[in-house]
Amino acid sequence: MNKTQLALLFTVGFSVLGVVGDYFLKVASLSEKPLRSAAFYVGFAVYASTALGWLFAMRHLKLATISTLYSICIILLLTSLGVVVFHEKLNVMEIIGIVLALTSLVLLVRFA
Repeated sequence: MNKTQLALLFTVGFSVLGVVGDYFLKVASLSEKPLRSAAFYVGFAVYASTALGWLFAMRHLKLATISTLYSICIILLLTSLGVVVFHEKLNVMEIIGIVLALTSLVLLVRFA
């Protein structure tokens, strides 16, 4: 595996790690005192830990490539997290919005 492929893998992996951080921040937001909850500090630590991975990815990929891949991962993973774990419902307009967002990202990569 070359460094570019590894950087792409890091981008996806750190997107997943970012969603884990988002999960803990969502849990913290549901508590009475979010900034004093253990979930807040776990979420904060997870986000901070991704900085090293981003440095590696940014050395080997264009920022446009990283941001597009990250955006696609975040849209899909956070939506799935909200629906599956937090039992949030998506209405038709939200689903259309997600499809359009993904379409715009595909077009961005295609014509960039």
